[in-house]
Amino acid sequence: QVQLVESGGGLVQAGGSLRLSCAASGRTFSSYHMGWFRQAPGKEREFVAAISWSGARTYYTDSVKGRFTIFRDNAKNTVYLQMNSLKPEDTAVYYCAASTRGPIGRKFNDYDYWGQGAQVTVSS
Repeated sequence: QVQLVESGGGLVQAGGSLRLSCAASGRTFSSYHMGWFRQAPGKEREFVAAISWSGARTYYTDSVKGRFTIFRDNAKNTVYLQMNSLKPEDTAVYYCAASTRGPIGRKFNDYDYWGQGAQVTVSS
């Protein structure tokens, strides 16, 4: 079992920045691909970013490319999502997820474990 706990959400003005963290339990974090998804009110959960187990490969949805950065620290069992130039449309609950299977996925069903979510609200 893997437990994921997100932190770092909050309220920020448009153009501002936030960094989300996701701390994982267990000793095999470095073998998991990790992803971030988000869900806005009334919308389906959508893929945001993913990173390979080593950190060598990263993927982003088009709407966040150039603004968000996913990175990980395997020594700390933590994955991060640095969010810059935030827009009101980035407002959502953000979830981190762990995948024990390869290759890196961008779909909900590609991931085996989920955190409880962190609210990010961007005001205009």
